[in-house]
Amino acid sequence: AALVPGKAPPRSAVGPSMAAGAPPTSLADPPGMSSPALHGEDPEVAGLIDAEAARQRDGLELIASENFASPAVREALGSIMTNKYSEGLPGKRYYGGNEHVDQLERLCQARALALYGLDSEEWGVNVQPYSGSPANFAAYTALLEPHDRLMGLSLPSGGHLTHGHYTPRGKKISATSIYFESLPYEVHPDTGLVDYDGLEQRAQLFRPKLVIAGASAYPRDWDYGRMREICDGVGALLLCDMAHISGLVAAGQCADPFEHSDVVTTTTHKSLRGPRAGMIFYRRRFEAAIDEAVFPALQGGPHNHQIAALAVALREAARPSFGTYITAVKTNARTLAAALNSSALPALKELYLNGILASAE
Repeated sequence: AALVPGKAPPRSAVGPSMAAGAPPTSLADPPGMSSPALHGEDPEVAGLIDAEAARQRDGLELIASENFASPAVREALGSIMTNKYSEGLPGKRYYGGNEHVDQLERLCQARALALYGLDSEEWGVNVQPYSGSPANFAAYTALLEPHDRLMGLSLPSGGHLTHGHYTPRGKKISATSIYFESLPYEVHPDTGLVDYDGLEQRAQLFRPKLVIAGASAYPRDWDYGRMREICDGVGALLLCDMAHISGLVAAGQCADPFEHSDVVTTTTHKSLRGPRAGMIFYRRRFEAAIDEAVFPALQGGPHNHQIAALAVALREAARPSFGTYITAVKTNARTLAAALNSSALPALKELYLNGILASAE
């Protein structure tokens, strides 16, 4: 999709390259079986793939970090793009023969910016991270020096390991807590909501250089404006990890982190329904630092088959049918929460939003 410098496209205006063509295969299509070629070459692996396909088709998956990629996404993921090695960025590769890979990566970047309605003069995106954890660590590498301070939601409160987790006895579990100094913030024990006042108090004492919004198991919306105020009060940058809610953000069905964040990271295989990959969105002043942190600091050549599959998923997410799907996800989460609340499980109370269902004592 063509981007007009200085003008942000609306979420519904995705351009002819994303809107044209026949409707995609239904998002509800079950996982496919292995091919005859694989059965002929390696029936043992083919049998395991077929068994897993049957398990996914016949089961009821309630794991928030899993989803069903479409047949088109899976076809791109298994394409000949996996053969090409292409260290560097489009137009700046270390190998020859990258004319098609360059076009593909630029297309993927354009679709990512268009999907989230971002001004291409203000925002850029790196689509090379192998997954969400590498995307997060690349962002930290770009924004921080070793042993700089950061704050993220604690793991017991629903945060993620890569947000700086360590045990109550001080054992550093994540590389984030090994290479940087981290102090968690918490949810309020009575409400289960992020304690923004407590975060502000801790930030004023700890003076972090980076504050992370986002979680792995926090089902409520985020007050990014409040977090921006807290960051500005201590001179910190704000990074949002929207891995679990990226599909909802794309559909405009939860708070938008881009207005207040300096950097936004995400996986692409959860609510976005793409391949297992990652993206880093950044304000343009961080472009060089982010790109250099991804390559050569942390990764080698990008996985071009992942980028191809991601481009397909971004095109699918730009369609109105994707918004309908996200609405159904949220409705299903609320329905399940209501059923649990009316059941004979008095210890459960509902904590739902953003398509995630959690339980708490």
